Amino acid sequence: MHQTLLATPHLVQVPEWIPPLFFLILAGACALLRHGRQAAEGAAWIARLCFALAAILSLPVVFAGPVRIELAVFGPAKLAFLLDPLSITMLVLVSFLGLIVTRYSVNYLDGDPGQARFSRWLILTLTSVLILVISSNLLLFTAAWIATSLCLHQLLIFCRERPGAQMAARKKFIISRLADACMITAVALVWHGRGTLEFHELFANPAGPHTGLIAGLFVTAAMLKSAQFPFHSWLPDTLETPTPVSALMHAGIINAGGFLIVRLSPLITQSPAALNALALVGAFTALFASVIMMTQTSIKKSLAWSTVAQMGFMMLQCGLGAFALAMMHIVAHSLYKAHAFLSSGSVVHLMRSAWTPAGRPAAHPLVVLGSLAAAVATGLGLASAFGLGSNADPGRLLLVTVFIMALAHLLWTLWSSSLRERLIMRGLALASAAAAAAFATHRLFEHWLATVVPAYAPPRSAMEYSIMILVAMLFLAVLVLQSQLPAWASRPVFARLYVHASNGFYLGTLFNRFAQKILA
Repeated sequence: MHQTLLATPHLVQVPEWIPPLFFLILAGACALLRHGRQAAEGAAWIARLCFALAAILSLPVVFAGPVRIELAVFGPAKLAFLLDPLSITMLVLVSFLGLIVTRYSVNYLDGDPGQARFSRWLILTLTSVLILVISSNLLLFTAAWIATSLCLHQLLIFCRERPGAQMAARKKFIISRLADACMITAVALVWHGRGTLEFHELFANPAGPHTGLIAGLFVTAAMLKSAQFPFHSWLPDTLETPTPVSALMHAGIINAGGFLIVRLSPLITQSPAALNALALVGAFTALFASVIMMTQTSIKKSLAWSTVAQMGFMMLQCGLGAFALAMMHIVAHSLYKAHAFLSSGSVVHLMRSAWTPAGRPAAHPLVVLGSLAAAVATGLGLASAFGLGSNADPGRLLLVTVFIMALAHLLWTLWSSSLRERLIMRGLALASAAAAAAFATHRLFEHWLATVVPAYAPPRSAMEYSIMILVAMLFLAVLVLQSQLPAWASRPVFARLYVHASNGFYLGTLFNRFAQKILA
């Protein structure tokens, strides 16, 4: 296994009076957000300032390399921020999403008596996430991790009169506290075994005592935070919350688990077993949620289940060591989901955005095979051109295989259209362009994050090869199921499975009963 360690950041010390001043300004700004629309507009202006500051802070990193800004020291704890390619990417992304969501909220909640309270908690949630992504040590990271969850909880229970919203918030609260416990335990073990919590010091020497346990705790916290099976049912239930909350959560906060894995990848890669477990859970979550998503009649429910599936696929990427690809996935998925949820008033647009177009007959098996063959030729050819051919790590080859199946889905969708004579050639061109753009962007992210994340390519055992082949076959089975679902849906066995799948196989119902007993 070859690793690229984090480049040593330049240290910048800030006068000690600045942190108290910052928090006084934040507290004063939140106190001023008192009156309805005025509060919402004030929150939007704060978000604009955050985005402008993120853009300014990115310049030194681009031109001079990583920077560590030390604000204050409290014994062994340090209030410090790390600005490197990874944190800057997330800082700009989150601040941009915050700008869009706060601006949308001005009109969305106009006239609501709770608009000022909503705006305050929205700004506090956004601030917590921004601190999370630029934290320079595990202690500040964990504090921001917990603060993000607690602030989000207040947004989830905004509609107190809706039992569904209250139940979703209750389930999320329980799962978040489990994730917090994992984080706190891991931080204590890191401090006990290494005597430091600073990222640049930990990454310079990632080996140490309790390596497997620490990696396992971080992986468990990430899976809990990112709605992985079987702790996933709270996420589709949060659609009872206001649309801006859904957009911020599905596009931003849900990615915290993936960011945790990428941020701490030099530590977590010391335990291949933890990464293998992450890949397995992620793959199962992606497949499980994809099947359920196909049975949803509500477009917003379908979008919510697609978020679960996308988080599972992102965890699969992390588990296979494709950390740069996972970051590319986070950015692309965040922008798409923010746009989809904030456009939820347009049914026509969402129907176009849905994964499975309505009213299409089952695809002929030869059409599926032909589409798959065309996708294999296109995908493998372009993957080889971008250095992701047969010599690449098997984990990355698995991800290329899954991407090829997505291209096949695009091609047979177009072939099944009544305008297939016009669309098939356009589809081949579109598939080629999409593959080239995806592989090129992947290479761009690998170059951008080369000094931040490790190059993880361990020797694979026969068992790992078998599991990867099984995962590829399961993704192929989902592709075939999609293509043949209209024809199979009338069969009694599939009709019964369809009903069970549309209800999430009742895991959400079981968790609801558990949550009611725990917090009764």
